[in-house]
Amino acid sequence: MLILGIETSCDDIGVALYDDVLGLISHKLYKQDHLHFNYGGIVPELAARDHILNIVPVIKSVLKDSSISKKNISAIAYTAGPGLAGSLLIGATVGSSLALSLNIPIIPINHMEGHLFSVMLENESVPEFPFIALLVSGGHTELILANAIGKYILLGKTLDDAAGEAFDKIARLLGLKYPGGINLSKIAENGNANRFLFPRPMANSLSMDFSFSGLKTFASNVILKHKNDFQTKADIARAFEDAVIDTLFIKVNKCLKKTLLSNLVISGGVSANNVLRNKMNNLKGCKVFFPKKQFCTDNGAMIAYTGMLYFKLGYFLKPEIIVNPSWKISDVNFNFFKN
Repeated sequence: MLILGIETSCDDIGVALYDDVLGLISHKLYKQDHLHFNYGGIVPELAARDHILNIVPVIKSVLKDSSISKKNISAIAYTAGPGLAGSLLIGATVGSSLALSLNIPIIPINHMEGHLFSVMLENESVPEFPFIALLVSGGHTELILANAIGKYILLGKTLDDAAGEAFDKIARLLGLKYPGGINLSKIAENGNANRFLFPRPMANSLSMDFSFSGLKTFASNVILKHKNDFQTKADIARAFEDAVIDTLFIKVNKCLKKTLLSNLVISGGVSANNVLRNKMNNLKGCKVFFPKKQFCTDNGAMIAYTGMLYFKLGYFLKPEIIVNPSWKISDVNFNFFKN
């Protein structure tokens, strides 16, 4: 069984081929950083237009590198949501059109479910159900109870900004170049951890929800009150990064104690952060699973792999353009595939 995975939820194009026996055969990621660099963030209209120009060449490149004919593809999985509507429509349209021409089914995939299963890609050790998942990215910060494929319970979510989004906003205020989150973490390595102390939002709350808007405002006020030299920027970046990661750690620790589960998956773009990884690996009585760093950010491999899981269970559809920009992982269920 061979699945072609297409990921276009935001600014990047990810395409991959996954085989149920051979594993990941080929995958490519086309990034748009150069396109959004001067804007300090993603411009949805520009992202969608660039997808139109580059999605077919990326698909052709993956097929060429694999030396596999498109006629051997069993099904096409594509990201149906959540994400930017324009970007999602490009992937859904191309994926469904190709499936129709090949007379094969489609498998619409939830983007966050893809991130959840990215930990299964090329890792020797993978978690068994049930497990807790911290999905942390530019647009989402969620605590999920994963009971089985397609069976998820939302335990906690961000009430405002996602962690990755907060990283990017503070990076812009510090005058750092896009992509902001990565550059903030880089200069934070030179920061003095004792100069500034930022709050850990909702740390004392019994709720599993997150809130980073207040922390963002606090950091913004500190930035305005101090000189704009490199060391001050590094110290603020360090204090902000520590506050976000400590908050994630506190919430995850509470969640594990409440559910009495010992397997934890941490995935999404922010899961590539080295400080986060080191902190979470200190959780006691818990085994932590991270994706390989190349699979932390959006990629086609996680969509192809998740598509394979559904395909082997017999869940797929006739070619149809399906998108839901606000599709929650807690709304994922097998009824979606009933015609």
